[in-house]
Amino acid sequence: MAKKKVERRIAELRKQIRFHNYRYYVLDDPVVSDHQYDLLLRELQELEALHPELITSDSPTQRVGAEPLEAFFKVTHPVPMLSLGNAFDEAELRAWRERFLRLLPDDTRLAYVVEPKIDGLAVALTYENGRLVRGATRGNGLVGEDVTSNLRTIKALPLRIPVDPGGLPAPRLLEVRGEVYMPVDAFGKLNRRQAEASEKLFANPRNAAAGSLRQLDPRITATRPLSLFAYQIGYVEDADVSSQWQSLQFLRALGFPINRDIARFTEFEEVVSYCHEWMEKRDILPYEADGVVVKIDDLTTQARLGVVGREPRWAVAYKFPARETTTRLLDVEINVGRVGTLNPVAILEPVEVGGVTIQHAGLHNFDDIARKDIRVGDVVRVKRAGDVIPHVIGPVVDLRTGQERVIEPPERCPSCGEPVVKPEGEVAVYCLNPACPAQRVERIAHFVYAMDVEGMGVRTVRLFVDKGLLGDAADLYVLKREEILALEGFAEKSTDNLLAAIQATKDGSLARLLAALGIRGVGWTVASGLAHHFGSLDRLMTATPEELEEIEGMGPHTASSIVEWFGQERNRRLVARLRAAGLRLTEEVAETGRPLPLAGLTFVITGTLPSMSREQAKALVEEHGGKVTGSVSRRTSYLLAGDKPGGTKTNAARKLGVTVIDEARLLAMIKAEAKVEAEAEEKHLGLEI
Repeated sequence: MAKKKVERRIAELRKQIRFHNYRYYVLDDPVVSDHQYDLLLRELQELEALHPELITSDSPTQRVGAEPLEAFFKVTHPVPMLSLGNAFDEAELRAWRERFLRLLPDDTRLAYVVEPKIDGLAVALTYENGRLVRGATRGNGLVGEDVTSNLRTIKALPLRIPVDPGGLPAPRLLEVRGEVYMPVDAFGKLNRRQAEASEKLFANPRNAAAGSLRQLDPRITATRPLSLFAYQIGYVEDADVSSQWQSLQFLRALGFPINRDIARFTEFEEVVSYCHEWMEKRDILPYEADGVVVKIDDLTTQARLGVVGREPRWAVAYKFPARETTTRLLDVEINVGRVGTLNPVAILEPVEVGGVTIQHAGLHNFDDIARKDIRVGDVVRVKRAGDVIPHVIGPVVDLRTGQERVIEPPERCPSCGEPVVKPEGEVAVYCLNPACPAQRVERIAHFVYAMDVEGMGVRTVRLFVDKGLLGDAADLYVLKREEILALEGFAEKSTDNLLAAIQATKDGSLARLLAALGIRGVGWTVASGLAHHFGSLDRLMTATPEELEEIEGMGPHTASSIVEWFGQERNRRLVARLRAAGLRLTEEVAETGRPLPLAGLTFVITGTLPSMSREQAKALVEEHGGKVTGSVSRRTSYLLAGDKPGGTKTNAARKLGVTVIDEARLLAMIKAEAKVEAEAEEKHLGLEI
């Protein structure tokens, strides 16, 4: 191939690959298949290998490949990267507005741009004539570190602009401010890989992003799932932008990834509402956010207000309550679970996390405690996400005094005093005593929760066990009204409501009952599969491990656990008593022999549904033959979405072409099938429809 022709083909390939990178990593809307993209990239690699003199630093093949650095060079920012003042509540947010309004004419009309404050690492990206020439960290705001080689590995970051050949022309000189971050899902996968390789775990997505970007070897950075949002223009030549909102649209047109959750408002009350809304949404975002940034939109007004110290008067960070903090680990207590697991729980010096004062936090298991080297007396990092139980991330080793005590697994159960065991290959420690009082409470509480006994929680279960009213779950169905009325806190109405709620569970599905029995490894999904496969509890009780493993997704450990559970005499007695109490032990199917209306369909649930909880929706789907999983994949049939759906799930559904339905559509699907069956039955009987 002639040299000129090669040059033209290389230029065309680079242009196409940049465009497809933009569609895939920025817009999340690819227009070619992965295979087609791979063919383009391979052709470019082959041509550059034959003509290395034609390789340029902005070629898509050069994202990885730079040699390890000995150290980072210092970079002075031409325009300082300022810090932001903080507002920790609505009153402080309004006070910020009052301060800058006093410096502006009374007739000034303002608009605001409000952006989720990504918890990552700020960077400055410099482009000359459309080519990335330098990327630097914020540093102290005046001087940062040159991390260009590492930034090149981030696929969402354009090496040359404009990405769209038909888009705006690139300015002669442009500095873009952005935030490098690690998506929450990607962070979880990275830590799992680290654990499997016995490597150090990252404390949170921000630390993972910062540590990855500051690797001296870019090849290591390339293995880390980093992404980027551009949020501001530092300086620009040959471009006319007059507002923050316009700047963002300009950057998007050039091919930079811009957070889709950014909004512009002309009324300050809308800004306040946005801040409150995003505080509630923080747990369903695909990225970590520790607040929102509020900016005056007009750049001229920004310049007029200026800077005080290192903080601009025209912007403020509305910070969410902290979800991670440090406190001292005072002791470790052990809770015994329903299947006998001994679960360590941290006793902490009281500390506020996420607006809640906590004194207890999870410690996972004793292997995890040993791996992290957590000791009683340590100052520990504690994290709380939404309504999830707080957990201890790890110790602050530098603050140790030498008085800390190593935490050892117990040799005996703290509830019944029997010796404990740790099965080979498992991290859990177990009490195998079936009469253990703590297990009894947990087993019955699990049954009550799974059977959805309204108005009965673990405290009530513990009270009934302590008073000798409950020995196992079957005792729920022989509770006497006068026994309950004799207990403190129970009046006639509450007692009657509780007994009615217990009786209502007799009509529940076999799948729900199987999940409630507390068999190790049998949750909602497995229970549904068992019910549909065997059709009755009697048939399941006689199943062999080989028969169980025929069910899709059933592994040998769960199969063995099921056989072992039904092989124990006390469990067979429990089933017999539940049968005598009148619970349904068979799976309902249509008399026509037709499959249940949702048979073969897989659902994922997100958001708040109008008339039922997620657990109720899950049970409804499973009772009608469907399956519910936790994440969207190519096997997902429908995403059932309510109010405030999770961004990760909805984005995945859109990308994979999964149909999104609401609660009304789900109920219609079930009713439509029921109507078809009714019509078929009427025709069978010779009735006119």
